[in-house]
Amino acid sequence: MISPKRIPIFIALLLLILIASVFAAICIGRYTISIYELFAQLSFSGGSDPLAKTVVWDIRFPRVLTALTVGAGLSVAGLALQAMFSNPLVDTQILGVSSAAGFGAALGILLFDSTLLTQITAVIFGFIGMAATYWMSKKENSNPILMLVLSGIIVGAIFQALISLTKFVADPDQQLPAITYWLMGSLAGAHTESFLRSLPLYVLGIGIIWFIRWHLNVLSLPEDEAVSMGVNVKLIRGLIIVSSTILAAVSVSLCGMISFVGLAIPHFCRMLVGSNHKTLVPVCIIVGAIFLLAIDVTARTVTEAEIPLSVLTALIGAPFFAVLLKKTGGIW
Repeated sequence: MISPKRIPIFIALLLLILIASVFAAICIGRYTISIYELFAQLSFSGGSDPLAKTVVWDIRFPRVLTALTVGAGLSVAGLALQAMFSNPLVDTQILGVSSAAGFGAALGILLFDSTLLTQITAVIFGFIGMAATYWMSKKENSNPILMLVLSGIIVGAIFQALISLTKFVADPDQQLPAITYWLMGSLAGAHTESFLRSLPLYVLGIGIIWFIRWHLNVLSLPEDEAVSMGVNVKLIRGLIIVSSTILAAVSVSLCGMISFVGLAIPHFCRMLVGSNHKTLVPVCIIVGAIFLLAIDVTARTVTEAEIPLSVLTALIGAPFFAVLLKKTGGIW
C-alpha cells in the first residue's frame, strides 16, 4: 500500500496515465491515427487527412469520453454503496437499479425505433426500480440496511424476469439481437449528443459522492456512534442511494449493463491507497475511468467483431483481481 505522504504524487501519476490512455485510445483502432495527425486535429488546424477528422471527432472522441464517465461513475457508485452497506460484495446492482434500467432499455428497443427514447426509458425505469426498492424497505422497527438489500434483490429479480419476457416477445431477427447486445454492454453507439445529454447527470451523481466523501468513513461505524459524531446518517444514506441510482441508470442507458467494474475497482483502489475515502474517492474515479477505457479499446481491436464489454470486464478484470487478492489476502 502506498504511504499517505506519497498519495498526491500517486494521484498525479494516475492523471498522467489517464491522459496518455486517452491519446492512445483515440489513435488505436482499425484505422490507425498517428500522434502527429491527432495533435493536428486537436489544434483545429484540420490536419492533412479528412477521414482522420471524422474518425477522431465523430467516432473515437465521443466514445472515449463516454468510457471515461461510465467507468468513473460505476466505480465511485460501487465504492459509496460498499461504504454504506459496510459490505465489500456490494455494487450498483444491489438496489435493483441496473436490472430496472436494463428492462427500460429492452422495452425501449421493443417499442421505439429511437436511441434517445430508449435511453430515456432506461433512466426512467432505473428510478422506478430505486423507488420500488426504497418503498419495500420502509418498515418500522427493522434493520434498514438489511431491508434495502433484500428489497433490492426482490426488485432486481422481478425486472430480470421482465427482461426475459421482453426477449421472449421480441422479433427474433431484429429486436432480440439488439436487446441482447445492448444488455451485454457496448460503447459502439456512443456519440456526442448522448454524451452531452448524460454529462449533467454524471456530474451530479459523482459530485454528490465527492462532497460527502468525508462522511463515508463514518458509515462503517455503528449508527449510534456515527450520530454521536454529528453525522446525519439517514441523509448520507439517502444521498448515496440517489447518486448511485443516477450513475447506474445513466450508464445502462448509454452502454448497457456492465458488470464487475463497481465491485472490483473499489477493492483494487483500497489495496493501493487504503480505506480513507478522502483519497479513495478521487483514486477510484481515475482508476475506474482508465480501466473501462482500456477494456473498450481491447473490445474493439482484438477481433473483427466487437466484443461485449461485460464479457471482457469479467474475463480480464476477474483474474487480475484474483491475483491481487491472493497476494494481499484482502487486507488494506
